[in-house]
Amino acid sequence: MALLKAGGRWSSSVCDTEVIVVKGPENDVSLTCGGVEMVEAGGDPVSGELDDSGDGTQLGKRYVDEEDTIEVLCTKPGSGSLGVDGKMLELKDAKPLPASD
Repeated sequence: MALLKAGGRWSSSVCDTEVIVVKGPENDVSLTCGGVEMVEAGGDPVSGELDDSGDGTQLGKRYVDEEDTIEVLCTKPGSGSLGVDGKMLELKDAKPLPASD
């Protein structure tokens, strides 16, 4: 469990995924990738096995939880899927541009 602050960089221990926190929750959460806890960039990896049941991460895409309390930006894609406290993060939809009449 860790307090995720905006601007924090996190790396997966089981794949190549790296993210930057865009918006962090107010309390400590468990940020995972491939079912294994992520570590701060440059930190020692946590041992674990990749759970490849998800779609993985995509470069430049933002991921959010259902309550929109956390948002992360993928800076390096990988085969693991992101999650927070046991719930999968979803790909954030792009905002529609205003019509130009």
